[in-house]
Amino acid sequence: MSLRVCILETDILRPELVDQYQGYGQMFQRLFSQQPIAAEFVVYNVMEGHYPADSEVFDAYLVTGSKADSFATDPWIETLKAYLLNRYERGDKLLGICFGHQLLALLLGGKSERASLGWGVGTHNYQLAAKAPWMSPVVEELTLLISHQDQVTALPENATVIASSDFCPFAAYHINDQVLCFQGHPEFIHDYSRALLDIRQLNLGEQIYQQGVASLARDHHGVTVAEWMMRFVAHKPQVA
Repeated sequence: MSLRVCILETDILRPELVDQYQGYGQMFQRLFSQQPIAAEFVVYNVMEGHYPADSEVFDAYLVTGSKADSFATDPWIETLKAYLLNRYERGDKLLGICFGHQLLALLLGGKSERASLGWGVGTHNYQLAAKAPWMSPVVEELTLLISHQDQVTALPENATVIASSDFCPFAAYHINDQVLCFQGHPEFIHDYSRALLDIRQLNLGEQIYQQGVASLARDHHGVTVAEWMMRFVAHKPQVA
């Protein structure tokens, strides 16, 4: 039976990118269509106040990336936090990417803030720090496209680190069989990352910009992470 996943879209793309990429919800739908676990997705833009009806049933809720700061206090962010805490407390599975990764860490007792090392852009490598039955296919190290200046700097008490690097020690984590989050963007493609780099070139400075552009020559594990996420949603823990 097909999984049913609610995508809570937390951004509206820049006008110059909308025609080609539509939005993060559509980018995730394209990504998940490349992995083997059957799933359907419904997108709600929470910035615009759109949420599923209470009668809707989902196997998981995915919180996307955003230009917003996870630690900001905009009304739509406060509404989203209350919604996610309710879903967490009733036992629903939650997935977070970039902003979503940071917001869920913050919401569940961790900390996220502006990173002391500045912007992370381009293709980034992580060491894997944990193994789990849903982490299939197996990879030796994880590579993802990134674009962030905020980071999780303290994890919730019951979280387990999955991936880390010197630049980003808490790059991915899970909380038991309920929460799974990644700082990197599995849904990004190289062209979109390059477009973001070009838009932010002046803010990034020439050195970070050039390093980011050069790093795009490397491939990334976006589809692998998409499969991990769907296996995580489908995974039923063994009851003792």
